[in-house]
Amino acid sequence: MALLIVGLLIYPASSQAAGTSFAVIDGENGRLLMGSNEHEPLPIASLTKMWTAYTFLGLKPSEQETVISSEAATAEGSSIYLETGQVMKTQDLLYGLMLRSGNDAAQALAEHAGGSLDGFVYLMNEVAQSHGLEQTHFMNPSGLHGEHHLSSAYDTAKMLYFAMKNPEFRKIASTKNYPFETEQGKNSWQNKHRLVISEPTAVAGKTGFTKAAGRTLATYFEKDGKSVIVVTLNNGNDWQVHKQLSQQVFSEYQSYTAVKKGKYQVFPHMIAKLDQSVKLLVTKEEKKMLSNVLQIPQADEQQKKGYWSIYLGTEPIKTVAVDIESEK
Repeated sequence: MALLIVGLLIYPASSQAAGTSFAVIDGENGRLLMGSNEHEPLPIASLTKMWTAYTFLGLKPSEQETVISSEAATAEGSSIYLETGQVMKTQDLLYGLMLRSGNDAAQALAEHAGGSLDGFVYLMNEVAQSHGLEQTHFMNPSGLHGEHHLSSAYDTAKMLYFAMKNPEFRKIASTKNYPFETEQGKNSWQNKHRLVISEPTAVAGKTGFTKAAGRTLATYFEKDGKSVIVVTLNNGNDWQVHKQLSQQVFSEYQSYTAVKKGKYQVFPHMIAKLDQSVKLLVTKEEKKMLSNVLQIPQADEQQKKGYWSIYLGTEPIKTVAVDIESEK
């Protein structure tokens, strides 16, 4: 009985409870490894701010300082206590957004980069669509509840997957404590993500909570050359669940180079050039099921693009573009 109770506490709700979901993906390529209700659109609360930061960094506004509007200073919900008319560095606002989950920081960054709140939210949705986040729609940059402000556990994990490939985002999201200075004096923010502070394998992440969404959490883990992303939506035991799921992946999956970068002789007069190696997290059984397929479009050009796909059984799990060089 004791073992049964522990299992129920640690594992995510596998009973497909309404409004609860989780997703575990390969941090190297975004492949779904485990999940429950992982494609169901649900409220994600402040996990939204990962995409706010990623969208802002992608826009690269030239102005490095912004004046806080009254709308930003009085934004509803969690706050870093900005004041109307205060001049803030956008870098400081990004840290306040990610480490302390400031809704006022989200509003200020949105106004600065998008010209208006609505303009920035439009851009967030455009970027989400271009990244294939099919179950995602934003209504604001902070994660306040809205009827159509939804994403899935899988899409949210992919948000962190894409964002962590941006070096500046990675630096911000993995910071444990951020010292800064304003006109009001020196200050510092500690990351609210408990695992980033205390768990050696937890590199970065974001916390979230609203009454409608419940507790939401995203964590990026690394260990022994492996990386894994865990997202839980509406899970009251999320800290323990994230640790358990990441440990399970690190134990059961191995990092495998499915194909190495370099040149491959396809035909006597044709070479495929792969710019980077393709690595996957796979179990021992899955490793036996991997195969490679190269697609070469019919064209007369001297050099063209092809597509190298890694298959797990009959399912393509990773496709990368390759240069096809023809020799006369």
